[in-house]
Amino acid sequence: MIKESSRYMKVDGWIFEVKTVRALKVDSYGKPYSAIANCNINGDTMYVDGLLTKEDKNFTKEDSIAFQKFCRKMGIDSLTYHRYQNGQSINKNVKISDLESITANEISQNMDNSIRLVK
Repeated sequence: MIKESSRYMKVDGWIFEVKTVRALKVDSYGKPYSAIANCNINGDTMYVDGLLTKEDKNFTKEDSIAFQKFCRKMGIDSLTYHRYQNGQSINKNVKISDLESITANEISQNMDNSIRLVK
């Protein structure tokens, strides 16, 4: 599990800010992964601008909870993602809440669980 940390770090005369994150779904770094997401952080919102899963692999409720846990640890208030649904471009915004109050039903309402890489 990741230690909670600040998104800012001062080194000498510089402040380094975490603005971009690449997330890999894999048990061990360096091994082949089953999903990848590119995320950009702007203020208190993380925008998932790329999410691809291998064929026949769904983005699950557990995956969604992991993204929300990451946001909470980084002090991010909301998670935004884009997808196409029924031929329409749709943006979704998920408010990051206290994880103890998140239920599987709330997660499924907030994030679609059938996002897949299309052939």
